[in-house]
Amino acid sequence: MNDQLLIDEARYCSFGDTVHYVNPPKVFTGCDGSYMFDAEGVPYLDLQMWYSAVNFGYKNKRLEAVMLRQMETLPQIASQYLHPTKIELAKWIAQDAERKFGLPGRVHFNVGGAQAIEDSLKLVRNASNGKSLMFAFEGGYHGRTLGASSITSSYRYRRRFGHFGERAQFIPFPYPFRRPKGMTPEEYSEHIVREFARKFENEYHAVWDPKTRQCEFAAFYVEPIQGTGGYVIPPANFHKGLKKVLDEHGILLVVDEIQMGFWRTGKLWSIENFEVKPDVLVFAKALTNGLNALSGLWAREELINPAVFPPGSTHSTFASNPLGTALGLEVLKMTAEIDYGKQVRESGAYFLDGLRDLQKRHKEIGDVDGLGLALRAEICAADGFTPNRALLDKMVDIGLSGDLDFAGRKAGLVLDVGGYYKNVITFAPSLEISRSEIDQAMVLLEQLLVRAKAS
Repeated sequence: MNDQLLIDEARYCSFGDTVHYVNPPKVFTGCDGSYMFDAEGVPYLDLQMWYSAVNFGYKNKRLEAVMLRQMETLPQIASQYLHPTKIELAKWIAQDAERKFGLPGRVHFNVGGAQAIEDSLKLVRNASNGKSLMFAFEGGYHGRTLGASSITSSYRYRRRFGHFGERAQFIPFPYPFRRPKGMTPEEYSEHIVREFARKFENEYHAVWDPKTRQCEFAAFYVEPIQGTGGYVIPPANFHKGLKKVLDEHGILLVVDEIQMGFWRTGKLWSIENFEVKPDVLVFAKALTNGLNALSGLWAREELINPAVFPPGSTHSTFASNPLGTALGLEVLKMTAEIDYGKQVRESGAYFLDGLRDLQKRHKEIGDVDGLGLALRAEICAADGFTPNRALLDKMVDIGLSGDLDFAGRKAGLVLDVGGYYKNVITFAPSLEISRSEIDQAMVLLEQLLVRAKAS
């Protein structure tokens, strides 16, 4: 069956909408909790959970029950009409943001993270009288639509699609493991902020008109913790320093929480870890635990009230669909019933301890770090620093072979690859992962590393 499926995929499917990490591509037929299953029933412990879209585990019974109830009552409705859970979900997110940031605001829905980024670009261009230039970070990733590609630092996403005259100006992100010699992570962070602030010293640095005190750039797009860039966690002082410069020069801060939102870092929003107030916050992925394509943004009232951002400013046929909003509302209710942040932080600390123990035994693990259950392991050469993409590629292949051993049975391991040099394992396990599953992850990771080094 798999052989025929792969033949048909090669003949009939566009390769432009997917990424084939292994050859031949892997076909899965089932999932449950922290695991996916192949046609032979081999369990694969998933440590990336659909790029952090399934934060609350595959086939989460509570969320599936809500989806089934919604299917039986109001499964679909055109987006020009209202339904209860759209309003209730928007209210929940807006009231939570006002409590945390002290700023009244509104919530705007779409489908998919890149589409919400597109809407945010419209929002900030509208708020800045049509300014189309943005700041963003080296290593940042915001999607692959035309607008999102313009603020994503990788040229390879733009190369074949013509000139992007409005692409962002990209600023270095503080990368503690690969910081300049002689600097602490905090000093490196402060250095980057100072260099960014220099752009506003005079008109000849090309972004600032001191006579009118206007910047040519409308907003700065920020992932508080870089996702595709390798789960890079900046020093605690960085975002505060950056926000101070932005506020002094009237530049909006747009926070991309698409991958790190919904408790991945032990907070509902990862920016909360850095005590900074965003002007716009974009979310998607785990809002519906991967059961429905729903995304959105929160923005403060001055930017999004109907007088300045009227009906029809954007539109998507499936935005704020009732299946998605019912699921999103249940995700927020479910995680509010207990101290969910504490659960994630404790599981993350246990996972990070396991990675550090592996690092002691394998010099090829150059760096490990984590915040909540957003964790990283940088795979290097024997010197513990030179990026070793080839070794990590072997590890990914072996993990997806389904030929590892755990407790005398075949097992597989699903890893995600990220980082500037594609040598970083970016761990995004289920936020419901158990201690025994974390222990299993460490056993399988060590098997992968040993086999990959020997091959």
